[in-house]
Amino acid sequence: MIEIKNCPSSLQEGFGTYNPKASKLLFGANKISPILDFNLDEFRNIGDIVEAIHRISVSGVQEKFPAIIENGKIRIAQDGERSTHILKPAPWDKTLRDRKQIPANEHLTMQIASQVYGITTAGNGLCFTPDSQVVYITRRFDILPEGNKMPMEDFASLVGKNEQVSGTQFKYNGSYEDIAKAIRSNVAAWMVDMERFFILVVFNYIYGNGDAHLKNFSLILDGQDYRLAPAYDLLNTSLHMDGDDFGLDGGLSPDIEKSDVYDHTGHPCRSDFERFATNIGLISKRSNKILDRFMTVPDEARQLIDRSYLTEKMKRNYLRILNERIRRFTRTSE
Repeated sequence: MIEIKNCPSSLQEGFGTYNPKASKLLFGANKISPILDFNLDEFRNIGDIVEAIHRISVSGVQEKFPAIIENGKIRIAQDGERSTHILKPAPWDKTLRDRKQIPANEHLTMQIASQVYGITTAGNGLCFTPDSQVVYITRRFDILPEGNKMPMEDFASLVGKNEQVSGTQFKYNGSYEDIAKAIRSNVAAWMVDMERFFILVVFNYIYGNGDAHLKNFSLILDGQDYRLAPAYDLLNTSLHMDGDDFGLDGGLSPDIEKSDVYDHTGHPCRSDFERFATNIGLISKRSNKILDRFMTVPDEARQLIDRSYLTEKMKRNYLRILNERIRRFTRTSE
C-alpha cells in the first residue's frame, strides 16, 4: 500500500488523508477515504461502465471513470446515475514515457496553478487503489449540489470546429487568438475573463502543457451570463512526450509578428506574449504584471513539487523542464 505523508489534494504536509479544508473543496464532506476499495481493472470490461467511459473520455488517450461519493467512499457511478466526480488512472498507451506518473503530474500541475498563481481550477486530488495505482480524481464543476447540470460549451464548439468539418484532429486546429475572439463575443464581462485566459495561456507554456487544445477551454453559464469555466486537464506533457510548445497548431496567433528569438529558435519569449496580450485587448500594465510572475520559479511551486506524489526522478525532471521554459521565456530579442 502506498504511504500517504502529505494531503493527497492540497499536498499539505503531515496528513495521512485529505485535510478537512481540501476534503470540503473536493468532496463537500470532511471524511472521505483516499483508498479505493476496488481496482479499476475490474470495471474496464463492464458494458455500462465502458459506455460511460466513452461518453466522458478523450478519445484514444485516457480512460475517465464516472464516480460518485457515498458513505465516505468513492465508488464508480452505475448506469443512470449522474456522476459528480471523474477518476483518471494512468493512460493505457505504453508509448508515453513514465505513463504511470501522469495522475500525480496532473494533480501537481493543477495544484500549482491554483495555489501559486490563483487560477480557478476544478477541485482535484489523488486516490489510490488497493494495488497501489495512483489515480487522479476531479470534481465536476458543471454539476450543482442538487444534481442539476450547468450548461457548458467548449471552444471547439464555440469556434465551429468538429470532426466532420475539420477532420479527426479538429481540436488542435486553431490559435489562442481564436479562443480570445470567442470570449469577447460570448462573455459580457469579457475583459475579466480575458485576463484569466491570458494567465492560463502563459501558465500552460511555462509548465510544459502541449495539450492545451480547443476542448480544454470552456465557457459555463454562471447565473444569466457565460463565464470562462474553471481550468481543467492541466498537465506537464513534456514529461511524457515530445511535442510543440502549444496545443494549437496556430500557436498564439498567425497574425502577430514573431520576435527575433521566436524566429531563430522556434520558441516564443516574453515579448511574443506581450504582443499577444495587446492583440487580444489587454492593457499593457495589467498584462506585464501577469508576465512578471512567470520570470522565475516561485518558492511555493518548488515546495509543491517536492511534496508531490511524483517519483524523485520525475520531480527533478519536472523542475528541469520548468527552468528550461523560463530560460526561453526570459530571453530578449535583438
